[in-house]
Amino acid sequence: MTSRTPSSPGGEAPPASVDVLVVGGGINGAGIARDLAGRGWRVLMVEQDDLAAHTSSASTKLIHGGLRYLEYNEFSLVRKALQEREVLLRSAPHIMWPLRFVLPHDPTMRPAWLIRLGLFLYDHLARREVLPGSHGVNLRTDAVGAPLQPRYTRGFVYSDGWVDDARLVLLNALDARDKGAAVHTRTRCTGVRRDAQQWTATVVDAWGREHTVRARAMVNAAGPWAERFLRGVARPAGTEALATRSLRLVKGSHIVVPRCFEHDHAYIFQNPDKRIIFAIPYEQDFTLIGTTDQELHGDPRDACIGEDEVAYLCEQASRYFTRPISPSDVVWTYSGVRPLLDDASGDPSAVTRDYLLETQADGAPLLTVWGGKITTFRKLAEDAATEVGRLLGDARRPWTEGASLPGGDLRAWIGTPQRPDTDFERFVSVLRTRHAWLPAELARRLARAYGARVERVLGPAHQLSDLGAEVAPGLYEAELRYLQRDEWAVTADDVLWRRSKLGLHLTTAERAQVADWMENHPVNQDEKARA
Repeated sequence: MTSRTPSSPGGEAPPASVDVLVVGGGINGAGIARDLAGRGWRVLMVEQDDLAAHTSSASTKLIHGGLRYLEYNEFSLVRKALQEREVLLRSAPHIMWPLRFVLPHDPTMRPAWLIRLGLFLYDHLARREVLPGSHGVNLRTDAVGAPLQPRYTRGFVYSDGWVDDARLVLLNALDARDKGAAVHTRTRCTGVRRDAQQWTATVVDAWGREHTVRARAMVNAAGPWAERFLRGVARPAGTEALATRSLRLVKGSHIVVPRCFEHDHAYIFQNPDKRIIFAIPYEQDFTLIGTTDQELHGDPRDACIGEDEVAYLCEQASRYFTRPISPSDVVWTYSGVRPLLDDASGDPSAVTRDYLLETQADGAPLLTVWGGKITTFRKLAEDAATEVGRLLGDARRPWTEGASLPGGDLRAWIGTPQRPDTDFERFVSVLRTRHAWLPAELARRLARAYGARVERVLGPAHQLSDLGAEVAPGLYEAELRYLQRDEWAVTADDVLWRRSKLGLHLTTAERAQVADWMENHPVNQDEKARA
């Protein structure tokens, strides 16, 4: 899944002076840049690679409270996450939607009364308007029991949500840019100097050109690199490092196999080691299984699944499914590195998933993001933006709780919103009526990816041929140009594995065709500027 040398991501230089420099283009950095820009601050966000190139595109892709965290007494974290689920679902119903989970009861694991108690708390720790509550299920008679081994006769069903994690990052970056932020991908912050009034940063773009940026405040949202950034880049020679805390890097790996079941529910399986794994419907034709928890001591860029992790996920899933899963079934894998705040816990699974915002004001303000999880990114960003405003002496009002992400406001298409899931289906119906020439499968995919922005992709097209050449099955030149112009896509990997998951559905030769097209059609800078 590796592309060749990238073409230009954009020739514009970053602004020379801003209020806030945000380092890191994962979910936390993009969310913070969006929130700050929406409050009127002049913001520059730099990301050393592509948006969501690492941890933020390698999650289990769930908007969830974290049922298992109740066992670690993380009630505050679970409540905070549960409160965010429906806020997020309403903000972008095209990339997030409700998902029902089946928990088969294994009497050798947790007792049924404990599971019922946990689900009762899960249902009631935060208000629900969209997501239904939990209930018991007879696995002998219900369709969700059909793929499971006969020894599992009883289970529980509860609600959480699904998210396209990489596009969630992208939408936050788009909204940040729409609100005035400068977003520069493939731009590395190589050095910073601090005085009482400002930061002076050196950033290096994709061509190796150095730029100097002055900022009144800096946010370190470098994820797995946050501690390294403070101990290296942000540490002038002969001075004490700015890092006061340590990260614990925990690798989580996933496997993708051909579809294991036909219904639309997901599964949560309890394992003998007291961990859990999920088996989730994925990209229509597949099942996503994960995750693992392994300490990582090397470079997060090098994180990849090990044979032992593949074997573990296959073995644990096979304890439940009637049809065993073997390593030979695996069609794709991915690994992400969770930057967890080191709390001296011996078990990687027990390390807190909560976040900490640390500020240092003995000079130009610095805010460092430690830890966090994708479900609570909006609240984290809101807290961070509020803290930056306090440090700059200018408190500005939060605004994101009721706001839509780009493409998420469907009112122009469907009228008054009702429920995020049914709103999306109404949107698809209107899209297909308005553009009847679009094949049904393509219309739904474009609706899922772009929501109300879909006509920016379609442009003036009135028939399929108006979208240009079909570079790969279901992928036309018009969409590729849009991704280059509006969504910072540079390589085939950007398109096939982050802006979409089309790479799963294409052959090696078809993926190579996309890489060739991207290499031979660099983005037009004048067109990008007009966008």
